[in-house]
Amino acid sequence: MEIIRWVGNETALHNAIAGFPAIILLLLIVICLIILAKGADWMIDGVVYLAKRTGLSRIVIGATIISLGTTTPEAFVSVMAAWMGNSGLALGNGVGSIIADTGLIFGLTCLLGSVPINRYILNRTGWVQVGAAVLLVVISVIAWIIAPEKPVLNRLIGVFFLILLTGYLYATYTWSQQSGELICADETEMTERKAMTLAQCWLMVIGGLILVVSSARVLVPCAAEIASRIGVPDDIIAATLVALGTSLPELITAVTAIRKECTDIVVGNIVGADVLNCLFVIGAAAVAKPLTITQNFFTFHFPAMLIILFSFRIFIFMNRDNRFRRWQGLWLLSIYVIYIALQYSLKLGTSFG
Repeated sequence: MEIIRWVGNETALHNAIAGFPAIILLLLIVICLIILAKGADWMIDGVVYLAKRTGLSRIVIGATIISLGTTTPEAFVSVMAAWMGNSGLALGNGVGSIIADTGLIFGLTCLLGSVPINRYILNRTGWVQVGAAVLLVVISVIAWIIAPEKPVLNRLIGVFFLILLTGYLYATYTWSQQSGELICADETEMTERKAMTLAQCWLMVIGGLILVVSSARVLVPCAAEIASRIGVPDDIIAATLVALGTSLPELITAVTAIRKECTDIVVGNIVGADVLNCLFVIGAAAVAKPLTITQNFFTFHFPAMLIILFSFRIFIFMNRDNRFRRWQGLWLLSIYVIYIALQYSLKLGTSFG
């Protein structure tokens, strides 16, 4: 029970780390980086093997299994935050992660490598990605019209989101049966190795996920504590390290997939994570306790989220050769940087944690 409280309670986690000397914090950061890299290696290799064994495309595995793994800790933290009365943190976790995943991580992915477009999948899951975000905003606006003094996402809305999540996972599996598979650079080498059993594939994927998520959970507070001790203002820490922390598993997954030239996994993970942040993270938190929607979501966070997601959708439509362009990654990354800069300058970073 104490471990669960430590993992889910941000205050308890930071208080525990605050008592460590600087040398221990630096050692933990180095160890976590090594574990992150190794876990991501296992996970990406496991996805490729799993795709070969099951016949599912890697983009779909990225959009379902990997996204579920990387967003479950966020959902857990958001549920705990909502339960303890911090609904701003719970809602901000979901919205902020969508902005970071698509703006920062996918933007960097496009800048660093050639990213393919699986048009069959993205013309379906991509619309779910945008649709889930639009639905969240529309429901929030309706809640604001009904109760302008204190708009809330109630438990019924949370249940509705979780039902939609179930439908999305089933539909994605169905679509995957007819999708084409992209070739990974390491796949020839893997074919030459001894064939892996399905259980070994799952062990690599799940084991890698556990290593990535758990090490990221420790690394970010350690880095934030070091930054605080050397005099970095709390607002800057909140707007950078803490904001990045929830999306660190997706970032490490993206970097590893680019290195292995399996960028289709990145696309699936980003799209799936965006959908799950709306339907799973926010839905589960709203079921735990109704979420109050503060004014800055309507004036700042929701518009930033929609600009990034609609930009992503337009790029899919534009790229007839089924490749994302580097300038498109730069555009998404620029929006994220402007969002972070405004969040700090307007003192909005601490409004939801």
